[in-house]
Amino acid sequence: MDAAQIEEVRRFNRTVTERVGVLHDHYLGRDRPIGEARLLWEIGGQGQDVRGLRERLGLDSGYVSRLLRSLESAGLVTVEPQPQDRRVRTVRLTEKGRAERALLDERSDELAGSMLQPLNSAQRARLVAAMAEVDRLLTAGTVTLDAVDPDHPDARHCLLSYFAELQERFDTGFDPARSLLPDAGELRAPHGLFLIARLHGEPVGCAGVKLPPGAPAEIKRMWVAPQARRLGLARRFLTELETRAARHGHDTLRLDTNKSLSAAINLYHSFGFQEVAAFNDEPYAHHWFEKRITAAPPE
Repeated sequence: MDAAQIEEVRRFNRTVTERVGVLHDHYLGRDRPIGEARLLWEIGGQGQDVRGLRERLGLDSGYVSRLLRSLESAGLVTVEPQPQDRRVRTVRLTEKGRAERALLDERSDELAGSMLQPLNSAQRARLVAAMAEVDRLLTAGTVTLDAVDPDHPDARHCLLSYFAELQERFDTGFDPARSLLPDAGELRAPHGLFLIARLHGEPVGCAGVKLPPGAPAEIKRMWVAPQARRLGLARRFLTELETRAARHGHDTLRLDTNKSLSAAINLYHSFGFQEVAAFNDEPYAHHWFEKRITAAPPE
């Protein structure tokens, strides 16, 4: 890791924490630190599952429990078990909590305005654009990739969402029964691999690769949820699947796609894939791609 880059990140962190008031126990002039204020904002008007809150913010259960106890004692939230499963707790804002959240929103707007006010219009545009880019890149860094069984609930969720999108985008619609869908066994080790991307614990993408012995590896069913696009996730999937295929001794990577998926086609070209003659009878495919890769030596 580049030492100069590390130092720049640390300098940025120091500037931001000082400028937004994270160092003060009375965040935005209220009688609570930023952790409690952020939790109030995340709970929102509809309430939240405590476990989901914990995963969303990346906090351990003990710390979240302490924050919630403090907010409860202040009369700002209620925490109750769900009737159908008492192990699952739901937190909701009280009337006092909603008023406090509204005041925090107002104070947050004022703080944001104070950052922009001293700047001229061009500087404001640059700062806001830079913040959007930082937010996008930091979010991309929180996405995890995990190998799962193709029958895992998160895998099924992604595949059903993927099929629903194809149904809307393809001129002919999409019927999974007509497509050359890989059998689940073809995407399980040692015959293949299926990856799930998660953002704050929620599945937001999937990609599989078939690893048949003595034949090219083949990427199947790569999809990224709309809310997770522009995070570089599709390219990250391709990189990871190429690495895994090389580790299994494959020197060729293949995939097919539909003409409606123009963004995917552009991605494959930029990633080093070349169009080739059809290598299967996939009824929904119009383009077939192949890439030569360097097989890793046996371990």
